[in-house]
Amino acid sequence: YDDKILVLTENEIFGSFRKKTRKSKKKKGSKIDIFSDLKVGDFVVHEHHGIGQYIGIEKIDVQNIKKDYLCIKYKGEDKLFVPVDQMSLIQKYIGADSEKPRLNKMGSADWVKTKERSKAAIENMAAELVKLYAQRKVVKGYSFSRDTEWQKEFEYKFPFVETDDQLRCIKEIKKDMERPIVMDRLLCGDVGFGKTEVAMRAAFKAVMESKQVAILVPTTILAQQHYTNIVDRFRGYPIKIEMLSRFRTPNQQAKIINDLNNGMVDVVVGTHKLLSKELKFKDIGLLIIDEEQRFGVKHKELIKQLKTNIDVLTLSATPIPRTLHMSMIGVRDMSIISEPPGDRLPIQTYVMEYNDGIIKDAIEKELSRGGQVYYVHNKVVDIESTAAKIQKLMPEARIAVAHGQMNERHLENIMLDFVKKEYDILICTTIIETGMDIPNVNTLIIDNADHLGLSQLYQLRGRIGRSNKISFAYLTYEKDKMLSEVADKRLKAIKEFTDFGSGFKIAMRDLEIRGCGNILGAEQHGHMLAIGYDLYVKFLDRAVKELQGKMPVDEDYETSVDLSVDGYIPSTYIENEEQKIEIYKKIAATSNKDDIYDITEEIIDRFGNPPKQVDNLLKISYIKSLCKKLHVKSIMQVGNNVNIEMNSGYDLSQELIGFLIDNYNTKIKFDVSKGPVIKYKLDSLEQIKILKELEKFFEILNNYKTGLQEPVREEKHE
Repeated sequence: YDDKILVLTENEIFGSFRKKTRKSKKKKGSKIDIFSDLKVGDFVVHEHHGIGQYIGIEKIDVQNIKKDYLCIKYKGEDKLFVPVDQMSLIQKYIGADSEKPRLNKMGSADWVKTKERSKAAIENMAAELVKLYAQRKVVKGYSFSRDTEWQKEFEYKFPFVETDDQLRCIKEIKKDMERPIVMDRLLCGDVGFGKTEVAMRAAFKAVMESKQVAILVPTTILAQQHYTNIVDRFRGYPIKIEMLSRFRTPNQQAKIINDLNNGMVDVVVGTHKLLSKELKFKDIGLLIIDEEQRFGVKHKELIKQLKTNIDVLTLSATPIPRTLHMSMIGVRDMSIISEPPGDRLPIQTYVMEYNDGIIKDAIEKELSRGGQVYYVHNKVVDIESTAAKIQKLMPEARIAVAHGQMNERHLENIMLDFVKKEYDILICTTIIETGMDIPNVNTLIIDNADHLGLSQLYQLRGRIGRSNKISFAYLTYEKDKMLSEVADKRLKAIKEFTDFGSGFKIAMRDLEIRGCGNILGAEQHGHMLAIGYDLYVKFLDRAVKELQGKMPVDEDYETSVDLSVDGYIPSTYIENEEQKIEIYKKIAATSNKDDIYDITEEIIDRFGNPPKQVDNLLKISYIKSLCKKLHVKSIMQVGNNVNIEMNSGYDLSQELIGFLIDNYNTKIKFDVSKGPVIKYKLDSLEQIKILKELEKFFEILNNYKTGLQEPVREEKHE
């Protein structure tokens, strides 16, 4: 053409391409949450009676009133029947997967002693943490300026759509950096949830203010991976990036240290060599530590010295349950990424007997699309013969062997060559479990998978699926082998949960304990096993709130409701016991009328119109939530009277007594001989009328207490 037209895309102009994709709507259940569905045979913890075993739901008929109770077996022949509306007093026991907890004897002093010991240890630790947190908040640090135009451009160049969690975390970190006090924030997120990008944005912000950034990692391979990623991400900006590890010669290391001391290097990624005495940063502004718990005691002490008055961001791949996170608020600055990236595809997981033909086919498929394969064989003794067997199956493939008993330098060289795609298959032990991030590896084969723990299987599977390709995991066991019940359950569970990030749910038992160990310190591990994770977190939450003077009055008790009303879920309506427990839990967790409407809609949607017993149960739950706001300890029906026991004399104030006398006159009596009790006389003994009358009575009391005469929403159905 004569017009001499030059066509340029934004890629040529800006040097990068940002993938703009519409955010897919988040799937329900993809976020990390506590996964503690109750099944028959599970161990449970009752706050007052200790560790027992759940043996099912039993319907009990007392004076022609039918209700469901959870039956808990204790030591000997002891059994406890817990009304379903008091489910919150019971938590599933979450402890070490390998050890069965010892059942407590009901009424014995053992549980009280165990609980008090754990409580005291938790309170001491919480006091120490709160004190440290307060001390750190007064240390003066550097106050970074607001984002520059380059920062905005750098963030725009990220080629993926950020998750909401990533955006929130970077906002929290930047806010900390802009304050005049020192930042010490922990960033938690599951494998592949995008912690690195968040850390890189913080690093870029520091460099924009001519501050140096040090990124400390536990292994040389991780250092190499981070270095490669940062160089790639920071391309096009006048930022000097270096790596300090054993992959640099002594002369190179000396030059890098000299350049860091003179301020010639902006960002340095390194192993413990960053902690050497010769290294004196000219002007360090941010220290990023990846997986601090993997450093030894000596290195941790050196890290402490380095981080005295600079901003610190610690990254952890241990997912933190929301329950623990909430209880740690005010004790530690934490940012949680619990949402998986939108473009990741579920890992196709197959559990099967070992079969040479299927394994050969799986490897061929992966290699034909230019990918690589992890083959996990967790026995060093015969790993070489396994490699020879695979080589025979795949004569053309380039195979490497890696295990923890190798010389460290040799092992690192093999791993690096694998990263550089010089090998097709890496036959290895579980050493790849942490830290390896190779997007090109999208097939994982594990032999004797029945020998590995659930958490290990989950972490190993997390090593693949790091790109937008479909990935495959083959979990195999010996041909004709009878699997133990535990191994069978484990493999079924890992197969069932294939969504990216949902593997967390089934690895929850182990990860909760490990997560707490990493964040709270190993010495707390024993107390957590003694009383179970949920109760531990409950006590920790209480201790922290008390220390901060935030403990609400109604935190420490449960309102009990005993009315002559049939309230249960008939088996003809919901047959499956696990689904029944799930609905009971949801009903027990309601705290207002909107919650009741939501759960009612869900029940109708899933199971059809509820029978009157379920309707009654929903009304009882709503009455209970109204009572809790009024600090009512218990309500008990005796004939045509309902005894309403208040939590303390303070809750039955002169004003409330005056209001009740003015509005209810002969329907109300007061009894203070056994504590503050209001006796309310019912108009009718018909079940539906009892519930309507009490609902209206407690709504009026709540409106009076808050000073708001809110109109009561009409019922959606009878």
